[in-house]
Amino acid sequence: MSSNFGDHEQKPNDPTGSEQRQDAEKNVGRNPHPNFGEVQASRPNWRPEESWHFTKTVDPDWKLGRGANDHGESLQKKHIEIDPYEDGRPAVFNYKLLISAIIPRPIGFISTRSEDGKSTNLAPFSYTQVINHDPPLFTVGFAGGFSNAKDTLANLAATKECTINIISEHFLEAANATSINAPHGVSEWALSGLTPAPSTHVKCSRVKESVFAIEGKLFSTQEFESRATPGKKTGVLAIIEGIRFWAREDALNEDRNLVDPAILRPMSRLGGIMYGRTVEGCELPRPDFEAKRESGETNGLIKEKVEGQ
Repeated sequence: MSSNFGDHEQKPNDPTGSEQRQDAEKNVGRNPHPNFGEVQASRPNWRPEESWHFTKTVDPDWKLGRGANDHGESLQKKHIEIDPYEDGRPAVFNYKLLISAIIPRPIGFISTRSEDGKSTNLAPFSYTQVINHDPPLFTVGFAGGFSNAKDTLANLAATKECTINIISEHFLEAANATSINAPHGVSEWALSGLTPAPSTHVKCSRVKESVFAIEGKLFSTQEFESRATPGKKTGVLAIIEGIRFWAREDALNEDRNLVDPAILRPMSRLGGIMYGRTVEGCELPRPDFEAKRESGETNGLIKEKVEGQ
């Protein structure tokens, strides 16, 4: 994201990786508020009474072929085409655009340990997703290449193991504190005040406050190169295999195959410095084609493609 982020090598007089990341954060301008304390003070208090609940969908009587439920309002809006590589467009613009548009994003709260065991690391990553269940596989994206790897990526690449913890409301502030730009060798565990819990098959700790956690082994990595600046490494994708799950007893059903969102109360990442709560949901069964066909709901709708394609 900055000019040095992910360069081929670290020259003797270059800034350290930590210093480069501090510069990168300033360049991103993620925090839009000159005085966040004043802005925070002007806002309503957190509402702990907001409990998980269900609502109906916008249109419970929706039928096949009806399209959007906004009565065509969205069709009256104009779209703007954006070329991510247009002349004069900084790469950081793409970053800010994507993290504000691809929301909400799960947060992988990742715990790692150095190869010599002398230091530990804990950090949140919102380029995280589950991609398979057999084997259980998860992706995590890291900004910058291996030559300028953050501690989490450096530790993961060296030891091939980690834990992935899910962030809940009750430790949001502590989890956010681990994104601090601390120098190499300073453990975010101490700065956050969170509690390490032992794992069974990996050496790195779980977050005891986390309702759900995963012990993971590194499956593979893929490094990415900039399109705008050939030769510059801009990111790494890690695929991690889950080898053990840990779920808080009061959040788990009897069959040990469902986690209660009312207990998990997960936090997600939005754009800028925003987080999102999950306190409301709705349910929609997957439609059955044969049942819809027999009821006549598919009449006139069975086509290979629609007009305009």
